[in-house]
Amino acid sequence: MQSLQRYEAFLKAAELGSFTRAAEALSYTQSGISRMIADLEREWGVRLLARSRAGVYLTSEGRRLIDQVRRVCTEEQRLEALVAELNDLQTGLIRVGTLSSMATHWLPRIVSAFQKDYPNIEYELLLGDYLEIEQWVLDGRVDCGFLRLPAHAQLQTTFLARDRLLAVLPEGHALAGRERVPLALLAEEPFLLLQKGANDEILRMFRKQGLTPDVRFTTWDDYAIMSMAENGLGVSILPELILRRCPYRIALRELDPPEWRDIGVAVRSQDDLPLAVERFLGYVSASIE
Repeated sequence: MQSLQRYEAFLKAAELGSFTRAAEALSYTQSGISRMIADLEREWGVRLLARSRAGVYLTSEGRRLIDQVRRVCTEEQRLEALVAELNDLQTGLIRVGTLSSMATHWLPRIVSAFQKDYPNIEYELLLGDYLEIEQWVLDGRVDCGFLRLPAHAQLQTTFLARDRLLAVLPEGHALAGRERVPLALLAEEPFLLLQKGANDEILRMFRKQGLTPDVRFTTWDDYAIMSMAENGLGVSILPELILRRCPYRIALRELDPPEWRDIGVAVRSQDDLPLAVERFLGYVSASIE
């Protein structure tokens, strides 16, 4: 710290051309500035500033050293700013947009790990569909969002996991005897469609194979689909993530051919993230199975 004070005294005296004005700018006495620079010159064995009636000016040695001294002071300021941010990280708010499946099965573990190190951070979770979450991130309504990839081109995303899509069948259904269920057979059954907002990923899967499912019921609620399948009202396709610890008596089978969704986390820009969010995203990547 003492060396940095000397560096700052040297820089300010060289900038202002006066020990007196440097002292005023740094809230020191004129003799204090003079003494710090003299100590620095004695320590380095070079003369940094020459005195004249008009004030002080850099010597040739001083000119060679001043840029490096300035860089040292700049790095010290950056270090102090980072330490201040770390102290600020003891409090703050992280706003997260998320799908219900991730809020149920991922976020509790992530937040639990993060809270052990940063117990006073607060969280705001907004549940939405893919398009809503994208827009929230773009608008700055949330700091980061969990969603399906690929996402909006203006977002910066990080891949987290590949989530299988599974056939959801009533127990005892004829198709439950198969290890894998073709989409063509699901299209012939009364179909329970999970459709959130403008998202139609399930319908796109059928269209790729030239199929049209017999949709009998459409909802945005995953658990309503499971309950209806349990009661024999139809079959469906749901992400494996939402089916973890499923409380319903249903049969789950792989699709033929296999289908999945890629899940990631999105931000507007990695370059201007609040420190709390940046640290939180590190815990996200470490916590996803």
